[in-house]
Amino acid sequence: MNANVHAMNGKIRVLVVDDSAFMRKALSMMLLKDPEIEVVGTARNGEDGLEKIRQLRPDVVTLDIEMPRMDGLTALKIIMKEMPLPVLMVSSLTTEGAESTLEALDIGAVDFIPKGLSYVSLDIVKIEAILIEKVKGVAKNRKRTAFPSAPKRVHVPPSGWIKVSGPKEVVAIGTSTGGPPALQKVLPSIPADFPVGILIVQHMPPTFTKSLADRLNGQSAIHVKEAEEGDRVEPGVALLAPGDRHMIAQGRSGIRRIHLSEKPDDTLHRPSVDVMTLAVAEAYGGKSLGVILTGMGHDGLEGMGKMKQKGATILAQDEASCVVYGMPRSVVEAGLADKVLPLGEIARGIAQGIK
Repeated sequence: MNANVHAMNGKIRVLVVDDSAFMRKALSMMLLKDPEIEVVGTARNGEDGLEKIRQLRPDVVTLDIEMPRMDGLTALKIIMKEMPLPVLMVSSLTTEGAESTLEALDIGAVDFIPKGLSYVSLDIVKIEAILIEKVKGVAKNRKRTAFPSAPKRVHVPPSGWIKVSGPKEVVAIGTSTGGPPALQKVLPSIPADFPVGILIVQHMPPTFTKSLADRLNGQSAIHVKEAEEGDRVEPGVALLAPGDRHMIAQGRSGIRRIHLSEKPDDTLHRPSVDVMTLAVAEAYGGKSLGVILTGMGHDGLEGMGKMKQKGATILAQDEASCVVYGMPRSVVEAGLADKVLPLGEIARGIAQGIK
């Protein structure tokens, strides 16, 4: 197929790269169920994938990590250097798969699809919906955002940069697509003596949240860990909600502890930003700071709204620096954001916003 026919029919053109014929077929069948998506080709390894990208010029690529001849990470580095475009990694749900996926996100992949969610799963309808949503979401956001691997400490500007309703006792951060690199830019810029606790929800499977927390901890002056039942919310500690569990801060004053739960079980995401932030609104009221970062959809809108009603300060990442401007957009358009900031200014926004 000649590259000149690119996007003539207005559909999102997807290339599926996977060494498994089963997975190539499964992903293609799922994608083809949406009339706005066209699978323009498949490839069996990284070398084949690079050739097909040059030939077909797809809008989005799904890329397996473990493949013969040339693996996904090697191919991804070449894609990002020579012909950057949105890439969704197809990742196994193992610890090794999580580490490789986080590395892929550092290189420039925009998101990932868990490989454990196979085509024969009973949850196929939900899997198809997530895959299609991600392909459509990243196709609309083809601009690339650079995330430095070693962010510099930021200077906190003088008082008054952000209007604050009073000192805060907790920071609640919600993010999804593009979140891991964004968190790797924000958290390392927060000083070790940060005076309040931080709660984070990032949409990820269980093994991935542990790997992400460990990676963030190694890069940050504050202590970052995957939250466990009964953890205290305390200064200088960032607690990341574990995959497949909602994270709730409980307690009205003094010591507040974390409760993890599978309930409610009717949310689109678990962990959910809304569940976390609604609990923060109840436990902390106006003594809280909400931060909504890059992500698809509108998870966090309800919770940030409740926080705002209680007197909280809300920060949102701006469109230009988001991988997908979905979650922040919903908060901004609802009039909830006290300040809309580029990713590089979020850390100092947090530092100023808690005072």
